[in-house]
Amino acid sequence: MQVDSTLNIGVQGFQDAQRRATDAATEIASSSVTESEHSVDQTQSLTTSLVELKAAEIDANANAKVIQTASDVLGTIIDIEI
Repeated sequence: MQVDSTLNIGVQGFQDAQRRATDAATEIASSSVTESEHSVDQTQSLTTSLVELKAAEIDANANAKVIQTASDVLGTIIDIEI
């Protein structure tokens, strides 16, 4: 696998995680669960959105590490003297 394709995969993964986090945060922000309106469906929806937000955070961190590693490898390759 080439460094540039690894870097692109990391960036695409990070962007996807960012989109998923934004979608989940929007769902959480639009939830209006009060004690009088509390229902199982609303609770499940909110819980699902919170789990998705955390999963997106983990994915973003993993992809950031891929980007950093690809950058380090590229930097090492550039620094090698022939």
